[in-house]
Amino acid sequence: MCKTKTMVFVLLWVMLMFLSSSTRSEDVYDGWRLGVQAWSFNRFTFYEAVDKTASLGLNWMEAYPGQRLSKDKPGVTFGPDMPVEIKQRVKQRLKDAGVTLINFGVVRLPNNEAQCRKVFDFAKDMGIETIVSEPPEEAFDLLDRLCQEYKISVAIHNHATPTHYWNPDTVLKVCHGRSKWLGACPDTGHWVRSGINPVEALKKLQGRIISLHLKDMNEFGSLDAHCVPWGTGKADIKAILAELDRQNFKGVFSIEYEYNWENSLPDIRQCVAYFNKVASELKTTQAEETH
Repeated sequence: MCKTKTMVFVLLWVMLMFLSSSTRSEDVYDGWRLGVQAWSFNRFTFYEAVDKTASLGLNWMEAYPGQRLSKDKPGVTFGPDMPVEIKQRVKQRLKDAGVTLINFGVVRLPNNEAQCRKVFDFAKDMGIETIVSEPPEEAFDLLDRLCQEYKISVAIHNHATPTHYWNPDTVLKVCHGRSKWLGACPDTGHWVRSGINPVEALKKLQGRIISLHLKDMNEFGSLDAHCVPWGTGKADIKAILAELDRQNFKGVFSIEYEYNWENSLPDIRQCVAYFNKVASELKTTQAEETH
C-alpha cells in the first residue's frame, strides 16, 4: 500500500513538472522571453535565485555582478573573477534547474579594452547574449567593435534622474550610427520614477530595444516610488506590452522586483500571471488580424 501511494505521488509530481515546463512563459508569445533579474533576490545567493526562478516556471535569468554564489561558498561572488571550476559548477547548476542565463548586468564597461574584454570573455563562456550596462559615452567605439567581434549585444540601462541615461534621448544619441548590437535596456520603473511615460519612451527607442527591466510602480513622478505587481500600478504594463507588440519587438523581459525583498515570490508570481494573460491576448489578436 505504501509503495502504491509512493508511486502515485511520484507520478503526480512528474506530471506537475511537465505541465510547468510545457507552459513556460517564453512560449506564450513567440519571441518574448520572460525571466527574472537576480537583483530581485539580492538578499539571497545566486543559487537560491536560480531555484526561485525555476519555481516560478521561468527558464530565463539575468545575473548581476557581485551576488554571493552559495551558502557553502560565502567568499565567492558571481562574475568574471570566478575560478574556472566554479564556473563549470554554475553552468551545471543552471542546467539542472532548467534555467538559461541570458543577460548579465548592470555591469561596468569602461573605455578600457582589457577590462571590457574580460566581461565579454565571461559572457561568451557563460552563453550570455546581452551585457546590460551604463557605459561612458567615450567607450562606444570600443564597445561597438567588441559587440560585433563577440556577437554579444550591449544594452544601455537607465536609472532614474539625474543619472546619465535617465532620458531615452541620450540613449538614442549614443546609439546613432552604430551597429544593431548596441541598443537599450529600458527600465520602466526608473522612467516612472523620473516622470517619463514608458509608452512614449518606447516609441522613441523603436528599433533599438534589446531587453527590458520591466517594473510597475505605485506612484508616478516620485523617486520614492516602489514596485508593485504588474497591472496594479502607474506604469500601465498592458499598454507597454501592446506598444512592444506593435513594434514587433523580440527580446527579453527581466522581472526586476525591488520590494518585499525577503518574500517577493508571491508578488513576482502575480507579475508572471499578468504577463502571460496580456501576452496571450495580444498573440490572439495578432493571429486574428493576419487571417
